[in-house]
Amino acid sequence: MGSILQFSDIHFGIECKPAVAAALDYAHAFKADLNLITGDITQSGKRSEFEAAARWLDALPHPVFVSVGNHDVPYWDVMARVFWPWKAFETSTGHPAHDHEFTSPGLMVRGVTTARGWQARLNWSKGVIDLEQTRRAAEALRQTTPDTLRILACHHPLVEMIDTPMTGAVKRGDRAARIFAEAGVDLITTGHVHVPFALPIDMSDRRCYAIGCGTLSLRERDNYPPSFNRIEWDAHTLVVTVVKWDGNGFVDGEQWTLKRRQDTRSPLTAPDPDIPGTLEQTLTSP
Repeated sequence: MGSILQFSDIHFGIECKPAVAAALDYAHAFKADLNLITGDITQSGKRSEFEAAARWLDALPHPVFVSVGNHDVPYWDVMARVFWPWKAFETSTGHPAHDHEFTSPGLMVRGVTTARGWQARLNWSKGVIDLEQTRRAAEALRQTTPDTLRILACHHPLVEMIDTPMTGAVKRGDRAARIFAEAGVDLITTGHVHVPFALPIDMSDRRCYAIGCGTLSLRERDNYPPSFNRIEWDAHTLVVTVVKWDGNGFVDGEQWTLKRRQDTRSPLTAPDPDIPGTLEQTLTSP
């Protein structure tokens, strides 16, 4: 019924060149309904890295959806990092850093930004999610038809995953994940930790799944090779397959078969615009 290829953390500048080239060939051969990239297309936000990333993105079969990651800031330009953190990303990719949206029959993807150019804690690589942006995305996703696959795309995992080699530590991540789960979102797709996973989020009816993608860079974690995800679905089932680099080409690896929710959107947390609800209370309560 539908398919997506999810790529993440390509880190142009230290990308795994043969894997990146082979991934492009794979995308052209597979012809997914959408090629989704969940952040960190560059290593340091340099112009040369964005130019390389833009060439690769332009070469992908369309449609393409790109969300921004914490490495996609001008790392060495302090003024730009503080005041215009996403200007280079938006200029080179042609994709907005905020409120990005893709729709097609039976599919809607909405992006939120969890990366920051700077923040009031020592490790700026960690995530932050804005609850107003969360509200807009949840409302948009909830308004789709019941048979639509609803996907939220961001860079950092909103809820910490067990046994991953690093954390996203997203401020307000748990609250945002609950809002998305109760709004009927099927998948929250992320990168950042450089290893793949597919797990139900323990909120709502456990039919909202956290889908993590590996990296196509040389920054391998836990000796996990470069990889990306192939996501396929029908009316009742979601299948997530890790496509792994073996040194010569891509082969199928781990696979998760997930039960798809059957329109269990909660009117209390993601109401229709003309029906009174409690979403605002959820967002503003301490």
